[in-house]
Amino acid sequence: MLAPHRASGLAPILGSCRRAIVGLALMSGLVNLLYLTGSFFMLQVYDRVIPSRSVPTLIGLSVLALALYAFQGGLEILRARTLVRVGGIVDEALGPRVFDAAVRAPLVGTMPGDGLLPVRDLDALRSFLSGPAPGALFDLPWIPFYVGICCVFHPLIGIAALLGGAALVALTLLTDRLTRAPTREASGLMARRNGLIEAGRRNAESLAALGMRTVFMNRWSAAGRDYRALQQVLADVGGGFGAASKVFRLALQSGVLALGAYLVIEGEASSGVIIAGSILVSRALAPIELAIANWRSFVGARQSWTRLESLFAALPPQPDLQELPPPCQTLRVQSLSLAPPSIQRVVLHDIGFALEAGDSLGIIGPSASGKSSLMRAVVGVWAPMRGSVRLDGATLDQWSSTALGRHIGYLPQDVELFDGTIAENIARFQPDAAPEAIIAAAQAAGFHEAILGLPDGYNALIGDRGARLSAGQRQRVGLARALYDDPFLVVLDEPNANLDSAGEAALAAAMLGVRRRGGIVVVATHRPNVLSSVDLILALADGHTADFGPKDEVLRRLLRTASVPPAADAAGTAKIRQVRV
Repeated sequence: MLAPHRASGLAPILGSCRRAIVGLALMSGLVNLLYLTGSFFMLQVYDRVIPSRSVPTLIGLSVLALALYAFQGGLEILRARTLVRVGGIVDEALGPRVFDAAVRAPLVGTMPGDGLLPVRDLDALRSFLSGPAPGALFDLPWIPFYVGICCVFHPLIGIAALLGGAALVALTLLTDRLTRAPTREASGLMARRNGLIEAGRRNAESLAALGMRTVFMNRWSAAGRDYRALQQVLADVGGGFGAASKVFRLALQSGVLALGAYLVIEGEASSGVIIAGSILVSRALAPIELAIANWRSFVGARQSWTRLESLFAALPPQPDLQELPPPCQTLRVQSLSLAPPSIQRVVLHDIGFALEAGDSLGIIGPSASGKSSLMRAVVGVWAPMRGSVRLDGATLDQWSSTALGRHIGYLPQDVELFDGTIAENIARFQPDAAPEAIIAAAQAAGFHEAILGLPDGYNALIGDRGARLSAGQRQRVGLARALYDDPFLVVLDEPNANLDSAGEAALAAAMLGVRRRGGIVVVATHRPNVLSSVDLILALADGHTADFGPKDEVLRRLLRTASVPPAADAAGTAKIRQVRV
């Protein structure tokens, strides 16, 4: 998991909305003052209009009250619209940070569930800021003001309002205590539930072919039952306390009516105090009742805020770096030791080699020897524990991801394509990609003619993860993407896993083309055909360098070692014997 830190980027975002927040506070103040309209209207009607039987006074008071109500309604609409826009500003400001953190998090740690929790947290934060709950927060400071006016009517009415408010605050605190842990647990279960269905969708073929669909569905259903159980608890607690607070407020309002009637009978208050006091007490407690009714959104927004703070602190924005000249000379890996993110196990130990422009390196070794891990370190996906990877003398962390990506072509073992056209995938979705560069990359990959043979050619939509293409076609498109715009360093991880003989010939030609134009090729493979296009070989075994040097010499040594009888095998050659081409 990502470790939380204190620094975050959320406070400055809200600080940029300072004017809007001040405006909301001022509007809320005017709205709360205007809420007195009903109380004072009833007070004047009972204490002035009825005793005097003055119709003009009644008409004048009614017109004034209607005007104040209209003004209050306009302010309420303006406040609601302002809250929606504040939520939109926060979403727009945090959206790029959330996306950046969500796609960087798997490279440095693990994300729960389907990895979309930061996006849901941002949605929850925006929904909270755009809803009615923040209005209750702006209204809460006005509770003492209403209680004070109740005390002016009569001290007993003020005491009733004070005690009622204290009881509702106790209900609020109890609601928070009972819903905080279930809300946090429900978020984790929702992430797990979504992660299961995403994994099932991603591996639909395996589930169908291996008869695992029912088993996986049962796992998803079990996670759903746990999630629904917690949601039911939250709904029961929130709904129960919400109903209790509402009933309590209604009962208190009736109690204040009875208290006002008693004070009138005793001659300690006018008849207008009966209705006005009841309305004021109800209004004084309304923000607390609204807060209880929206407490789930309060708790959810607070937890979303905390998680986003932790995420942003663990993955701060990458600083602006000095633009470096395009690499064109060397790739050096020096004493490289590597552990995958969130795994406390070193998979590469003190790996080192140097390549010059025009060189080509083949990396061989048994499964789990560290080939793919080394490839990820060479392209800067995983950061080294020790040692360094340098292009023209500069470590990879001296480049921004965007700048470095222009000079690297990477074909991972599992080719990931995106929903769009073939041309967009080859061009890495750059909006200003030149058609000539796209076609040149496809020709370099030996796939141009095949693309022209597809319906719609380069404009053919391939679907999410390239679902409309075969495995071999996906690999060829991935190779063209790696070769797009003639990058200096081309890194290929098992590039021929799904290729036929024609595809392997095109791959060999592409590797030779990179070398001829002064680039560097690094390729990891289990199949010997690709090695015909390399001049150096690095053999790995158990994360260590088993051998390194010119291709012919390394292969000769490996074959000689493999032919040594087991009885004559020395301990120092044990790892080399594990290496297979």
